Amino acid sequence: MMAVTGVVLIIIMSGRFISYLSDAAAGEITANVLFQLIGYRIPGFLELILPLGLFLGILLAYGRLYLENEMTVLNACGISPNKLQLLTFGSTLLTAVAVAIFSLWLAPWGQAQVQSILQDQESLNEFDTLAPGRFQENTSGSRVTYAKSLLEGRTRLENIFISERDSDRNNPRVSVVVAEKGRQYVDPDSGDRFLLLENGYRYEGVPGQADYRRIDFEQYGARIRESGVSKKVNKIETIPTAELLASERPDYRAALHWRLSLPVLCLVVSVLAVPLSKVNPRQGRYARLLPCILLYLSYVSILTGTRSGLEKGDFDSPGLIWLVHLVFLLIALNFHFFGPWWQRRFSQWFGWMWRLLPEKKA
Repeated sequence: MMAVTGVVLIIIMSGRFISYLSDAAAGEITANVLFQLIGYRIPGFLELILPLGLFLGILLAYGRLYLENEMTVLNACGISPNKLQLLTFGSTLLTAVAVAIFSLWLAPWGQAQVQSILQDQESLNEFDTLAPGRFQENTSGSRVTYAKSLLEGRTRLENIFISERDSDRNNPRVSVVVAEKGRQYVDPDSGDRFLLLENGYRYEGVPGQADYRRIDFEQYGARIRESGVSKKVNKIETIPTAELLASERPDYRAALHWRLSLPVLCLVVSVLAVPLSKVNPRQGRYARLLPCILLYLSYVSILTGTRSGLEKGDFDSPGLIWLVHLVFLLIALNFHFFGPWWQRRFSQWFGWMWRLLPEKKA
């Protein structure tokens, strides 16, 4: 379970880290918050990865015991499938408790921290996220800025290039400013921030026309606009569970039942995985892994679809989430009590899927 969880977690974290890294390269966020964002997202990742790791861990571990005929010896010594299920519940309950901690407390707290950091980054101006030696475009795409180096805590800049175009399509004027150095200045009276450039020149005109103006300056000042992003966080994923309990909003109730259902997901997949782990030594250890994964994905997809329907108001009762758990629990119990019949059906399903694959020509 830990091996599968670790591999899947690394894959998901890598994809998310690449996304944040591209934002940092584009100047939308600063590089010093990358690992903070990833760290705060880990609880949200684990609340969904741990049930999958538990499911595949049971399949792989018990499948090996069946493959090497060790499970046959255990059955001869009095370890029945039902007793094996009870023994499996030990680690399952520990996993369910961990998932409950993640889904009810740590994941919402981590999401709130992520949103707070991102909103703080949005409130920064383009010079706060400027990377030395790189051309960076602002969020609106109207200005490109370059500075060869940043000194004295990013307050002083050297070898500056700023290109800005008018957003009016009927007046596509472009201005280019080049300066030897510059610094950020805060007006003590108004609190406004200014960029003061020194020893440079400015070109201004319309591309394709010969009426450009050149202005040489010893000092050139421009006010730095702040984005004024609100610090309030409104996403449901960031709301504490206690606040969800006190709310009657349909989307809040759906989020609450979703968080409560994730520990139950661990219990159901444990009951489901134990009978599915039985394999024929001739088939191999991974013979049924693909259909089992498809069954698990169907389970999670129906759960997420039900949650989405509740949040949008398509469904009225949050009990539908628990109905999905009940249906798959009954399927798991049928695997236990009607094992031989289900084993044959499952083998036929796998054989049908295998025949759909294209045959290799000699």
